[in-house]
Amino acid sequence: MVLQSHDVSDLCIGKPPVRWLPPSSTVADAIAEIEAGGSRGPDAAVAVWDGKKGPVLGRVCMVDVHLFLCGGEGNLASPAAALQATLSDLLAAGAPPVRRIDPDARSHHDVLEAVDAFLDGAHCLVVPIRERLRRAAAAEMCMCWLTVEDVVRFFVSSIGLFSATASLSVSQLGIVRPATLAVAAGDRALSAVPLLRAALATHSSVAVIVTGAGIAPRLAGEVSPLTLCSCDVSVAAAIAALSAGDLTAFVHRGAATPSDLRCRLRRRNLHGTVDLLYAGDPSSWPPSPSSSSSSSLSSLSSFSSSSDDEAEDGFKHYASAPCARRGNRQIVGMRRPATEESIACHPGSSLVAVMAQAIAHRVTQVWVVDADDGELVGVVRFLDVLWVLRERLNQPPP
Repeated sequence: MVLQSHDVSDLCIGKPPVRWLPPSSTVADAIAEIEAGGSRGPDAAVAVWDGKKGPVLGRVCMVDVHLFLCGGEGNLASPAAALQATLSDLLAAGAPPVRRIDPDARSHHDVLEAVDAFLDGAHCLVVPIRERLRRAAAAEMCMCWLTVEDVVRFFVSSIGLFSATASLSVSQLGIVRPATLAVAAGDRALSAVPLLRAALATHSSVAVIVTGAGIAPRLAGEVSPLTLCSCDVSVAAAIAALSAGDLTAFVHRGAATPSDLRCRLRRRNLHGTVDLLYAGDPSSWPPSPSSSSSSSLSSLSSFSSSSDDEAEDGFKHYASAPCARRGNRQIVGMRRPATEESIACHPGSSLVAVMAQAIAHRVTQVWVVDADDGELVGVVRFLDVLWVLRERLNQPPP
């Protein structure tokens, strides 16, 4: 079989080696290491690892930091202490698991093994960088991340093997999953934190819906872990302060002023969380002994937000829209545009069209809405796509 002739390492050609930190490193260290990588987004992450042949304990990206900071009243009340927690503490709070494929040049791990690993619950794979295997020192291995997006992209390049299946609609294939990860636009964004943890683990997003008496739920937007990966640490303050609908607008358009966030946080007695508004831009901090990101984040504990004058000075440096804006998107096969922050298809959209749409926009799931009235029907995730293609490979040839 063509797919079985491809080793998992073939999908990692050109990928950079993982950036890593030991489990005893702090959350602030992880933020500094992610920012030192020169990019933000779903690919910016650090491995919790000893850099040798020991197990990779986990993968930490900015959304893990946001969820950790918002995961309890204690962290929100004292973000300085939370940022000094260890990466072991962060992983214990619920970070999704990773799987390491043993970097042994004598072993062959085909692409289907990667598919099975994702379907079995692995959130990300760490695999050897093949061209470096021959010269890697025994004390240190060169590894890279393999994501579910990488595997789906590979399947799209081999879509001719699945032409009969790929031309069927997502409804015919039975992969439209109910949109159970959903929150009302008027609900507090903080209430969506458990849903965001589930979304991160399953490569999906949280739907922000509008509904009412006798009105079917409609998609107003989404809160996506992939989008939050592009946000700096200050977005945790927005999650604590805003409604789900306002948070969607905030991460895409900066639709909230710093003073508004500060007032909302203080009304909810989250005075310590106001400090997070400064953490996104180290230049806005009071003078500290070191100009490094980790030192700036560590100095959070020495900063007091009790002075309104100091706060106003800091807010002048606050970036109101820390996320890159995705732009307008169209619903596949529909005349009306989708919401600006999310993409969608309808039940009659073909599998290949949905795969192409998701890859083009670098998302790992697509919402499904009714073609006539726009009612939210469900969602198609990359995991569902991999499942149906894997089932197709298990069927005997005609």
